[in-house]
Amino acid sequence: MTDTKAAVRAEVRAWLDEHWDPEMPLAEWRALIADSGWGCPAWPEEWFGRGLSADDARVVDAEFARVGAVGPALGVGMSLAAPTILRYGSDDIKARFLRGIITGEDKWTQLFSEPGNGSDLAGLTTHAVRSGDEWIVNGQKVWNTGAHHADYGLLVARTDWDVAKHAGLTYFVMPMKQPGIEVRPLKQSNGYSSFNEVFMTDARVPDANIVGSIGDGWAVALTTLAHERGLATLRLPAFSDDAPRGRTAREATEEATEYFKTYVWYPQRAGRPDLVIEQAKATGTNTDPRIRQKIAGLVAFQRAAQWTVQRAQAVRKAGGQPGPEGSIAKLCGSEIARRAAQVHAEIAGAAALLAGSDGPANGIISEVIISVPAQSIAGGTDEIQRNIIGERVLGLPKEPQVDTKVPFREVRTNRG
Repeated sequence: MTDTKAAVRAEVRAWLDEHWDPEMPLAEWRALIADSGWGCPAWPEEWFGRGLSADDARVVDAEFARVGAVGPALGVGMSLAAPTILRYGSDDIKARFLRGIITGEDKWTQLFSEPGNGSDLAGLTTHAVRSGDEWIVNGQKVWNTGAHHADYGLLVARTDWDVAKHAGLTYFVMPMKQPGIEVRPLKQSNGYSSFNEVFMTDARVPDANIVGSIGDGWAVALTTLAHERGLATLRLPAFSDDAPRGRTAREATEEATEYFKTYVWYPQRAGRPDLVIEQAKATGTNTDPRIRQKIAGLVAFQRAAQWTVQRAQAVRKAGGQPGPEGSIAKLCGSEIARRAAQVHAEIAGAAALLAGSDGPANGIISEVIISVPAQSIAGGTDEIQRNIIGERVLGLPKEPQVDTKVPFREVRTNRG
């Protein structure tokens, strides 16, 4: 252990010895770690952190887990809003929003996708018009997780129609609880309702809530998108086996369990390759040479993809930013999901169509088959990932685009 890590460990242990009480109310504990900087130790000292390196911050995490102390609130706030605000937000925005993200007092949602633009995020038509010290927003967003209980939304809106599409966007922190915003839940084909659509009719957002600068929304949005893939990989709070379980940990676990209900079907979206061998044995198809070959191909591809994930994790561990390797991992994830769904369908046969307790694996296999197509869409389609890999990894020229050199007002859109 380096001298720095030893010093950090000694300091955080001393602080925990003095302040940690397993029976403390969760809200009180979160306020304490926000104001002390130990909740987000890698953040700058002036913004609720300790200014530690990524490696030293992991020492803090280990010490928290050792005693059973919980960290900041999970969700869009910590995963997307915080890193975006830390990089692009003004001092005023950081002061107003970062603490509430750590404590979980403020809930967040992402207002990016629109029903008429698909993967062409820069072609969005939700627009904001300045009115004094406010902006008036009109438009529609879709696939918005948590919008029904969010306090704030990460909004990208068009503020200039007379420049190229990427240059006319601005990034806002949108107050969600106002008369001009209507949130409607979406019912999915797999029976779940994880997302919403959001309608904004003369909704208002303060000029002081611009993240970055006017017209710089595309660059800010790319930072958010780079962190988006970490959302569904979050886990329940981890504590050492011998750590005391008191009120704080209990309330944090209840909070996290409620949050993860949104993502309960995500393992099925990923294809559930972990169930393939089990299902093959249960149905006796594990002796079928054709099925065995497909299973072997799936497992081999999955293990190769894990190496890419490990490389990406090594970059993050060293303090680097998410890069194109995330697109490779995302593309591999889509392929694994499709292969797993195909193998599950061949193993189960016609029974794979049965839902609920009548179906294989208590209906999980039918959920897999219905949910897997979403894997190739959410977080950036396979086509988008291939473009990123081609341009940023292989150095290929960009695809010809006819709508990036003209004012967006002249581009044909769903608006007519």
